[in-house]
Parts: sequence; C-alpha cells; structure tokens
Amino acid sequence: MLSTPSFTAAAVQAAPVFLNTQATIDKAVRLIHEAAANGARLVAFPEVFVPGYPYWSWMMSPVMGSAWFERLVRQSITVPGPEVDRLCEAARQANAYVVIGVNERPSHSVGTLYNTILTIGSDGTLLGRHRKLVPTWAEKLTWGNGDASGLTVHQTEIGPLGSLACGENTNTLARFSLLAQGELIHVASYIALPVAPPDYDMAEAIKVRAMAHSFEGKVFTIVACSTVSEEIVEAMAAECDDARSLLTRRNSAFSGVIGPDGRIVGAPLIDEEGIVYAEVDLARCIQPKQMHDIVGHYNRFDIFDLRVNTGAQAPLQIRTPSPEARGGRPLPNTEDAAAAGWNRADQSF
Repeated sequence: MLSTPSFTAAAVQAAPVFLNTQATIDKAVRLIHEAAANGARLVAFPEVFVPGYPYWSWMMSPVMGSAWFERLVRQSITVPGPEVDRLCEAARQANAYVVIGVNERPSHSVGTLYNTILTIGSDGTLLGRHRKLVPTWAEKLTWGNGDASGLTVHQTEIGPLGSLACGENTNTLARFSLLAQGELIHVASYIALPVAPPDYDMAEAIKVRAMAHSFEGKVFTIVACSTVSEEIVEAMAAECDDARSLLTRRNSAFSGVIGPDGRIVGAPLIDEEGIVYAEVDLARCIQPKQMHDIVGHYNRFDIFDLRVNTGAQAPLQIRTPSPEARGGRPLPNTEDAAAAGWNRADQSF
C-alpha cells in the first residue's frame, strides 16, 4: 500500500560563524532544536554552512586568496568526524532529518576540499555524503570535482529524500538521476551570491531553478540559502576595496518551499536570516504525475538512455588477487613483501 507522509519542513536561511567551525556547529545545533521545537521533521541548511563560503575567490586574485584557502582548509571537517557526530546527535535528539552543507577535507590530502552535503537520519545515523559534482566558475579555485557515489535518494519515514548543491540544480541529468530513483523531497542548498554579474538576480535564479525541478519532477523542493553577515563583509573588506559594495547587493538569497505544481508553499525569505516552515504533503505529488511523469509513462526509454557511474573516485584502489591468480601462493607478510616481489600499489606480484 502506498504511503504518502505529511510533515513540516524547515529551510534555514542563515550565515555561518565565518571560518569558525566549532561556533558554526554550535549555531547549527541550536537551529536544529529551534526548528524541531516548531514541529519540523526535516531541517535543511545552506550550502557549505560549515564553516562558510569562499567569497575571496570571486574578489581576489588566486595568489591573494591562497591564504584564505589555507584558513578554510584548517577549519574544514572530515567525514566521519567529531563535528559530524555532534550534528548526528542533534538530529537524534530533535527526531528530525537534517541536510547540511559542509567543507569536507578528505583524509588523504591537505590540499583538496569538497563541497559536500550530509544527509542525517532522525535516529542520528549519517545516511549519505554527496560531493558537489562540478564547482561553479570561481569555486574551482577551492573545491575538487565530486563523484556520483553519493548521488542517492534516501528512503526515509518522511519519504524519498535527495539533495543537490547550488549550481548542480541547473544540471538536468543530475536532477533526472534523483527523480529516476523515486525522489519526492528535494533539498536544494545554496549560498547568497551578491558578487554575481550586475544583471544577475540570484534570488530570482534560485527560485526559478527550484520551481523548474518541482514542476518537471512533481516533487517538493526545500530551498535553504545562506546570508552574508556583517562579519563576512568586514573580513573581505579588509583586503578588497570593492568587497562592501559587492557583498551587500540585495536580492541575493532566497529560501522557501516549492510544491509539485511549481508554486511556492507558504512565505519565502529574501536576504534576511530566519527559518521558513511549510507543510509537505506527498499525496499532492500523485495527480500531477498522472499528467507528466518524466521517470515513467511520460518518457521514451527506448529512445533516451541515461547511465550513471556511481563508483567512488579515489587516488588509490587496492585490489587483492584471488589464490588462483597468485598460483596458490599465500599473501606475503610485511617483512618479506619486498623480497617476494610484492607490488603494494595494486597488491599483486
């Protein structure tokens, strides 16, 4: 029997404590509990909320921005790690699902970062980690490319839940891959981007993308966008003459909830900090899909073929040969590995 849960979703529109991971985690925990106290079962946070967005890459030369990159590296987190544990415990205590963006530093490198979305279950379990597939424009100075190993829809008690970060929400194939996995709840995490070209309305762009995904897929989209605090402005203005004018443009942040008909549910937030609450009723997804179900009857899979490589991309793959491939020889121990001609890179002779 089909289950179509109803629940309250919360979209957090807030600024981090800039480049201060512990203080930003403290703020996130407070906001999780605040949203849960107001009935939210899903709490969505902005892109790279922990510990902030690299605005310097848009305003400074790569050489000038390098010192800021190092500061970000030092405040980035590993997954799993103690900061993730704190977020998971907050989700468990609040009995709420949490989707939050972080700057992730992989365990094998101190020079590569990923723009990562964490999805946490209401029982405190880390359900998934998605690394942004392609950093946008100036972001390439900060983050590496992610992969599709975390491009996953999580089957939860509130419904099938997926997420993408900022510009990924313009990637038609990435969005389709989530819809094709049965996504009905989509979290779109964003940052306020007042440093965009002068004729670019970031708030309107965010809203249009969310409406497009909801209308095409007949799903609910929860948009959570950061804000630019005075702390961020002051930090950037200390080294960039144009920072204040660039970072204080209005209409740079939009947070809200979009229904499966492409229309806004409840009242959104523009620019200001706060939490948007809206009721999500997945039963509303059924009738629109009867008209256009692009992952079902309203498509031609005999004509169109989408393939997704979900393999994790890693700098080293350890392959252990079978006994037959080794000619029946046992694996050598560490002491005699070199003498035996053991190749430690691929674990073969």
